[in-house]
Amino acid sequence: MFGLSKIDFSQIVTVTFTLFAVIDILGSLPVIISIKKKMGDINALQATLVSGGLMLLFFLIGEKMLQFMGLDIKSFAIAGSIVIFILGLEMILGHELFKTDSEMKSGSLVPVAFPLIAGSGTLTTVMSLKAAYMYYNILIAILINLIIIYVTLRSVNLLERILGPSGIIVIRKFFGVILLAIAVKIFTNNTGLLK
Repeated sequence: MFGLSKIDFSQIVTVTFTLFAVIDILGSLPVIISIKKKMGDINALQATLVSGGLMLLFFLIGEKMLQFMGLDIKSFAIAGSIVIFILGLEMILGHELFKTDSEMKSGSLVPVAFPLIAGSGTLTTVMSLKAAYMYYNILIAILINLIIIYVTLRSVNLLERILGPSGIIVIRKFFGVILLAIAVKIFTNNTGLLK
């Protein structure tokens, strides 16, 4: 009933880690801490709900938008895999390729919910994953990531003390490598290579 037989634990784990790596909430801690110091407390619930709403909206109507523009999901997935690959390189090499607007001054929603959490990389990834994984598994993975985001935003000060600057760097590099591997998998699955 409701396609629950299509729920696959291994897919949920893969998609959860993919989104976790792309969202990079732990790697974004330095930015979040800086925003918190400038603007005061960040509303964790508001930021989580807005970023989750953006992900779900893109997940639900993204395909119709593509069809309207004459594109198919495989083409978008290949383009998305290239973006994910670049994000992975950015995390490993420590160079910022995707610039964010440093002049934004509205706290929890901008730049925390968008573009920090639900930015172009996250929305592209959500669409790209639809070409390779079952919808239910992606939705569950999004929910798991929203819980992680909420807990992280509520625990910014504690995480800052526990991880320290070097811990955050190690996490970014580790998830950068995972992103590169995921990007290659999405690319090969949608181009028919290595089959």
